[in-house]
Amino acid sequence: MSKENQNSLAIFENFKIRRHYDEKTETWYFSVIDIVAALIEQEDFKKAKSYWTTLQNRLKNEGSELVTKCDQLKLLSADGKFYKTDVANTETILRLIQSVPSKKAEPVKL
Repeated sequence: MSKENQNSLAIFENFKIRRHYDEKTETWYFSVIDIVAALIEQEDFKKAKSYWTTLQNRLKNEGSELVTKCDQLKLLSADGKFYKTDVANTETILRLIQSVPSKKAEPVKL
């Protein structure tokens, strides 16, 4: 895969989902906050981030390993700078989607 395709956007409806391809492991990583924003249909990044923080706490309290399977990568943000962002591989993202009550869950999975 060429370098410019390693860090790209996936589009779900009007939501941009940042992603990164790791050539060594041949794994796609997706921005957790971007996935959450699409699921809850929240265009305000800060509100989506707040929802993710609340969900993380709930999952930790339930003893879920889901949160520990998230990593951090520097991804390009709306202001053109790179910031560390919670990311997860496809398997973890699919499990996360099941944790968020949303009518968008099935379309996002696809």
